[in-house]
Amino acid sequence: MFSKACEYGIRATILIAVESQKGRRISLKDIAKEIDSPVAFTAKILQALAKEDIVQSVQGAYGGYEMDSQRLQNVNLGDIVRAIDGDIIFNGCGLGLRKCNDLKPCPVHFRYKVIRENLKSMLQNTTVENLTSELETGLTFLKL
Repeated sequence: MFSKACEYGIRATILIAVESQKGRRISLKDIAKEIDSPVAFTAKILQALAKEDIVQSVQGAYGGYEMDSQRLQNVNLGDIVRAIDGDIIFNGCGLGLRKCNDLKPCPVHFRYKVIRENLKSMLQNTTVENLTSELETGLTFLKL
């Protein structure tokens, strides 16, 4: 459903959030290792997330990536998806057609529209803070 870059971006953001809640920054290499992603690919993903002010990049000997507590509360999954994949998941056609809409629908348009709206709602109503609290309580996990 999401691109590989988006999957890595969501995992990286959650990892950065968990470390930030502990008062720590995390390096690019450590993020790449923890999310099992190539370092160069992870760097591009983190660059996109930093550009959209989802995570902050701190340069220098004690640098790395972090999120402040306000961002944890305000950033939702939809923000991460938009930063990496754009808006296609929120308004694209289920069959990838360019001109599919309610007036000229593709064969799956109305069925997919319901799924797309439910997904959009879930992404917009799930904050990074929600996800980190579920990790901390052991209800969810990032690695097997």
